[in-house]
Amino acid sequence: MNLLLDANISWRMVVTLRTHFTSCFHVDNIGLAIPAKDADIWQFALANNLIIVTNDEDFLNFSNLKGFPPKVILLRTGNQSTEFIEDLLIKHKSDIEALDKSQEFGLLEIY
Repeated sequence: MNLLLDANISWRMVVTLRTHFTSCFHVDNIGLAIPAKDADIWQFALANNLIIVTNDEDFLNFSNLKGFPPKVILLRTGNQSTEFIEDLLIKHKSDIEALDKSQEFGLLEIY
């Protein structure tokens, strides 16, 4: 599972999440303009087989409009600490694996 953290998710999580997932990148460190446009993030994730992790509903709209890939993990937690979000993603690793393998689903909402 290859994760791409959106700008609204802390870049500080990349190192920790790489120990639990195949790879993890942050949009600010992949060569896109800063701030990156959602459409550019979508295209980068599509071209590189990445799952977008975000709390931005714009990606839900993209997913509804364009389908998948890329797949999207939409965090519905409100404002939380970096540690909370890290723990939440790690706790839901099996759900994220299921999303990654699914031919049927392209969106995972985590509360």
